[in-house]
Amino acid sequence: MVLELSAHMQHRQGERSLFPLCQQVRRGQAHRGTPLWFCACSGCASCLMYLLTRGFLGFLPSWPRFSLENTDPRMRGRGIQLLSQVLLQCYSLLQEKEVLHLVLFYESRLQDNHLVIPSVLQGLRALSMCEVLSPGLAVSVLKAIFQEVHVQSLLQLDRHTVYSIITNFMSTREEELKGLGANFTFGFIQVMDGEKDPRNLLVAFQIVHDLIAKDYDLGPFVEELFEVTSCYFPVDFTPPPNDPHGIQREDLILSLRAVLASTTQFAEFLLPLLIEKLDSELQSAKLDSLQTLTACCAIYGQKELQEFLPSLWSSLRREVFQTASEKIETECLTALRALSACLSRSVLSSDSEDLLDSFLSSILQASFLSSPHSNIWLLQDCRHHLCEPDMKLVWPSAKLLQAAAGASLRTYHRISHSVLPLLLEQYTKHTQSSQRRTILEMLLGFLELQQKWGHVEEDESPLLSHQAPVCSVVFSALLDPSVQLQLVGIKALTVLGSLQGFLSSSNLELVVDHLIRLALHEEDSQSSEAAMEAAGSLAPTYPKVFSGHMVPRLEEELQLEREESHHKRHSLQQRCLQALAAVSTHTSIVKDTVPILLQHLQKVQKGTEAKNTQDVISVCQSLHRVALQCQQDAEGCWYFHQTVVPCLLAMAVQAAMPESTHTLPGKALLEEEVLAAMIPVISAATAHLSPELAAQSVSHVVPLFLDGDVSFLPQNSFPCSFQPFGDGEHLEAQRRLVALLMAFVCSLPRDVAIPQQEWLLRELLALSCSSNCPFTATTAAKCFAGLVNKHPAGQQLDEILQLAVNRMEPSLAEGPRRTQALTLLLWVTKALVLRYHPLSSCLTDKLLGLLGDTELGPATADGFSLLMAESPDVLHKGCHADVRIMFRQRFFTDNVPKLVRGFHGAGPDVKANYLKGLSHVLNHLPKPVLVTELPTLLSLLLEALSCSDRVVQLSTLSCLHPLLLEAPQIMSLHVDTLVTKFLNLTSSPTMAVRIAALRCAHALTSLPTTVLLPYKGRVIRALAKPLDDKKRLVRKEAVAARGEWFLLGSPGR
Repeated sequence: MVLELSAHMQHRQGERSLFPLCQQVRRGQAHRGTPLWFCACSGCASCLMYLLTRGFLGFLPSWPRFSLENTDPRMRGRGIQLLSQVLLQCYSLLQEKEVLHLVLFYESRLQDNHLVIPSVLQGLRALSMCEVLSPGLAVSVLKAIFQEVHVQSLLQLDRHTVYSIITNFMSTREEELKGLGANFTFGFIQVMDGEKDPRNLLVAFQIVHDLIAKDYDLGPFVEELFEVTSCYFPVDFTPPPNDPHGIQREDLILSLRAVLASTTQFAEFLLPLLIEKLDSELQSAKLDSLQTLTACCAIYGQKELQEFLPSLWSSLRREVFQTASEKIETECLTALRALSACLSRSVLSSDSEDLLDSFLSSILQASFLSSPHSNIWLLQDCRHHLCEPDMKLVWPSAKLLQAAAGASLRTYHRISHSVLPLLLEQYTKHTQSSQRRTILEMLLGFLELQQKWGHVEEDESPLLSHQAPVCSVVFSALLDPSVQLQLVGIKALTVLGSLQGFLSSSNLELVVDHLIRLALHEEDSQSSEAAMEAAGSLAPTYPKVFSGHMVPRLEEELQLEREESHHKRHSLQQRCLQALAAVSTHTSIVKDTVPILLQHLQKVQKGTEAKNTQDVISVCQSLHRVALQCQQDAEGCWYFHQTVVPCLLAMAVQAAMPESTHTLPGKALLEEEVLAAMIPVISAATAHLSPELAAQSVSHVVPLFLDGDVSFLPQNSFPCSFQPFGDGEHLEAQRRLVALLMAFVCSLPRDVAIPQQEWLLRELLALSCSSNCPFTATTAAKCFAGLVNKHPAGQQLDEILQLAVNRMEPSLAEGPRRTQALTLLLWVTKALVLRYHPLSSCLTDKLLGLLGDTELGPATADGFSLLMAESPDVLHKGCHADVRIMFRQRFFTDNVPKLVRGFHGAGPDVKANYLKGLSHVLNHLPKPVLVTELPTLLSLLLEALSCSDRVVQLSTLSCLHPLLLEAPQIMSLHVDTLVTKFLNLTSSPTMAVRIAALRCAHALTSLPTTVLLPYKGRVIRALAKPLDDKKRLVRKEAVAARGEWFLLGSPGR
């Protein structure tokens, strides 16, 4: 054995992790019987592990002679500590017999001096993890711990070790521990009693939860187990600053709540405790009690709740009626709903009392009866509250009723049978609009609950029994001159319409009439918009009704020529268009409304009305809304696409014909604003097509622009060919329509092949660099970038990009088209940055170089906003662009250091360009990332505030505002500079800058008070001037900011 051990020593010479401890042990070996080989070993721990794992336990008889029988308990403790630490590393390799001997050895050591106990417990923890532990040993170890160790006198780490031993045995030796019966529960109670450390409490709470969840025998110790855990309720714990353990108060609350709400056996002890804490003045105790009550209701039944229901109801009712805290009120209502649900699902025997009926009677009694002598739980009057003229406590009563009614269908029926008639009566009784609105809002709450529980049979539904008066009340609200009452009535009408079978055919026609009147003729825009939204919500439920009644009425109003002022006629047409779009929420209705919208578009883009481009834009906005509403329905989406897209293209092509551009008719479609309004229509109609249908459509649209193939367009008899990529001044109008091509091809799914794509890319590249029209050049560049972003990687893409670089570089250097080349560079760079293409870094470096150009520098700096922001029409996820996660963070990491170096090396005339570019990058960066980099960049941001460029100022202020709220400690280091610059900018000639500066001055109050107090008087005096600003929005921000500075340092803040 000695020879084998020597070989092992040579092999493991480098392992000396426990060497200092071994040396300490060996200093006490004065006994001659100690084996020489062991004393000479420089790696005792390694050797000991080797002996244990090889089964050489013969050394144990000699081990005590030099350490374990030492008269010094500290020396004995060190010896056992060494053994325990070795066992923690090799417990999985031990044999059953070895584990047995070690367990017996450690059990005997539990009677040793208290200095030895921690090391003994570490060894037992290691052995508790052994899979070969013999039956009965787990029980033996726990009995020994329960009998010999006073756990709460140990240090925190040693107490945690005891909990770990118990946890290990409960997970692996459950049946053995259950054989102990209630003795195991009693033993653990003794172990836990008096625990204070939150780290240990989390483990102890989990053990108690497992005791209950795994059905251990609690015996006569239920109350003791409850007492030993409930003494921590409610949890009052504030973690120390920079706590390395990361234990939060919420962790302890949830862990304790899981214990208290895990068994019905705690009910008789827990419910009085919750009632007591509910009656306390401490808000956190009330919240914790209410949340725990809600959790308990998930497992309690009538038996557990019966005795305490009156007190619980009294406490809940008091809090709802009297509390000033919205959180407490919300939790009270949640608890009431949970109580009602608990009573609803309880199974009753034939001779038992229905507690739900009594409980709901008490709620109804509290909500409606005014008898002070009521013998049901001493409840106060609340019918009086609902019926009194000033209606002061109507909402607390309504909330209580609706919370209980929302618990189950049974509670809803019981309460609504009593409540609905009263509400209908009170609505008729009161004449003021404000009172009627309050009552109708209460009624709306019950209607929404009926919607929640779904359709029920007529003989069960209390709502159906009051169908006529409910409809009458809602319809009368729609006719009331009060806008607020109208809005509540529209909401109620929407809910009623969603209840299948509630509205009769005559009522439905009346509903449509009301919605049309409100949508078209109501002066207040809120009511009009709400009516349109309601029509859109109800149309899928009643498509035939809306197609047969509402759509024809809207079409008639749209086409009707009225002898009114242009403004009124235009406003009515606008509302008709909006209503037609809003109601188009079902495919059958879309097939009726889309032809009407297209017909009106053809009308307004002809004749004298073509002057008003706003009419065309309004139709396009309505078509866009319809397109968005069709996206989730494949049939409706394809119908819209194949109907609208060819029609829009045909009208635009007709307007771009040479003879059309010199006369008034049709020219409105070529305006930039109109084309910009048509882009989202085509994009939304294309983005959600299936790959098969998209491929079918692209086979027509691309040849239209490349070959002039107009065969698929309606009314395709044009006077000359369509050549948007041709040469000549007379084709400039046709080139503008590349914007529509961009909307189409850049919205296609990535897996749809584009015919003649390489040719198309070359044409777009040429047009973007050669067009004298900024709109045409920009849309061509965006279209080129959108296609490049989705292009598969490979040689073809590399060739196209190299061609683009070769085309851009000469134009950027000099010539009349530097701006067009810069626009193309920006969009191509964005397309490549989004997909992490290797060329993106090269193009970004070109942009960084252009910041030093006196002519292109400002535009390049603004381009950094384009690179970081989301584009509304191309290169976003909605149009299937290749957008990688965290591309902004990567761009920041790669390029901000270059921006900083460029700023420091730039001349004074171009420094502002670098600041503007940096400000745009930081303004679009996720704030958590920005906070981590703030110390190195804050000086530049502060310098940017001194820049005369208003865009730089506004962007920098927008960047600093959230940082003041999220990183107050860092920002407080520069408070003097911040105060000075913010106050200076409150006098800026630009309104947006003044508003942003005032918001930042307001946000300064989130910094530590002690830092701000020296500036309080100065800021208050300076903020007096913006109070007289000519712009209302500036004055509003000034009032808010100055008010916060006045309160700075006040008691209670």
